[in-house]
Amino acid sequence: MDEIIKKADVLIEALPYIHEFRKKIFVIKYGGSILGDEKIRKSVLEDIVFLSFVGIKPILVHGGGPSITEAMKQLGKPAQFHDGIRVTDAETLKVVADELVKLNHLIVKEIKELKGDAGSLNASGEVVRAKKKEAKGKVDLGFVGEISSINKPLIVERLRGVHIPVVCPMAKDARRQLYNVNADEAASAIAVELEAEKFVLLTNVKGVMRNIEDHESFLSSLNIKEAKSLIKQHVIQEGMIPKLKACINTVDGGVKKTHIIDAKTPHALLLEIFTNEGIGTEITP
Repeated sequence: MDEIIKKADVLIEALPYIHEFRKKIFVIKYGGSILGDEKIRKSVLEDIVFLSFVGIKPILVHGGGPSITEAMKQLGKPAQFHDGIRVTDAETLKVVADELVKLNHLIVKEIKELKGDAGSLNASGEVVRAKKKEAKGKVDLGFVGEISSINKPLIVERLRGVHIPVVCPMAKDARRQLYNVNADEAASAIAVELEAEKFVLLTNVKGVMRNIEDHESFLSSLNIKEAKSLIKQHVIQEGMIPKLKACINTVDGGVKKTHIIDAKTPHALLLEIFTNEGIGTEITP
């Protein structure tokens, strides 16, 4: 009986959050190695379907770096990076597009299997507009895009009803040239353009820590000033820097709260959003 009562308590704790966030837009970015783990993916997608069922409007933006690198390896083509950016020649662009489309369709299929109403956006690069990204020095990044705008009406159209848009991080320029864009940056830009209530980055670590080896150094909340200071002081580890910068840019753009959470924790999204304590790092103005 005690266990049953505890379950009721959890639902009651979630009730004010469900009321507060009903009809609000959440942009969730999901990618990296955790995207390839079926058990983690099912937990994440169950959470997203739950959000949709209680009236929240989730937009899922996915990456696909490890899958792209593995596909290139199978072709005998080594991945090249410059300052953490994948150098994307014409052959690599095709691999990127093919792998992202596969992942996009897989995610949509699995959401539908969970009885969610999902749809693909956008393998053709119609959601994100970009221009060619220029690197410092003489390095040519190839078909890597710098985001210039977001096609808001297209996303809003897909959000009608309980539709869950699943967004590929591909973009086109004014001449309709396709580009590879950073998924964190794409998700951030979408959150700002749609005036989202929340921006959530799903990662494979607990959140922001002063020392990655010391779990006691975990930071449950930060404001923008503190986040910028941690980056400037080189406290934050390299892999977390672009994610923290994406959160900073999102809050600077007017989004109230951003979150960095560990997707390896079962139902991490629900725990972060619908409990008083949360489980990840919250970044606020």
